[in-house]
Amino acid sequence: MKETLRYLAGIAIIVMKETLRYLAGIAGPSGYGSNSTAEQVTRHSSSSSSLLPSHHLTAIVTGATSGIGAETARILAKRGVRIVIPARDLKKATEVKECIQKESPEAEIVLLEIDLSSLASVKRFCSEFLSLGLPLNLLINNAGKFSQKLEFSEDKVEMTFATNYLGHFMLTELLLEKMVETAAHTGIQGRIINVSSVIHSWVKPETFCFNQLLNPNNYNGTDAYA
Repeated sequence: MKETLRYLAGIAIIVMKETLRYLAGIAGPSGYGSNSTAEQVTRHSSSSSSLLPSHHLTAIVTGATSGIGAETARILAKRGVRIVIPARDLKKATEVKECIQKESPEAEIVLLEIDLSSLASVKRFCSEFLSLGLPLNLLINNAGKFSQKLEFSEDKVEMTFATNYLGHFMLTELLLEKMVETAAHTGIQGRIINVSSVIHSWVKPETFCFNQLLNPNNYNGTDAYA
């Protein structure tokens, strides 16, 4: 009991500190905080880069039809990066593309269909992308699913886990060779960015149990997301 209480107290302190840092906009090790804008974070990234002109870069951004993903795609396109948007809703993806190109008319944006909860769909997307013969420098795994009720993917996997974890895992595995190939060709290492949430700290590893998570009478969307 004492160990459990100490653990929970430790988690509470961590969450409290992170929340205060976020609200205060205190910069982290990167030099940026919650008040930093995408413009500020990328202001030194331009086609004048001494490493590799940004207009030679290609980035895949999942979850780019809204929120953080859309802003990531916007600012990277503004800096001259070719953007590939995998989307379940191609209509929304088209709207994002049009919005970005209003600001950056020269932006090159490729739209491809994907449903990250479906392993078959992830495989199709990767095949379609690889057939384009494009390089791949950045893979930004940003998309996230939050389910209020217990749902299962077509692969019979709990929907949140299928989308947020398994789908992105397979996507990364199938594209890794292309990233290695691109890095070898350019001499510049690529980057894989996994966007997550601080609420992962709400789960205690030693007591986590999928069977409890999958109980339809006791399903908690927040716990599943964490």
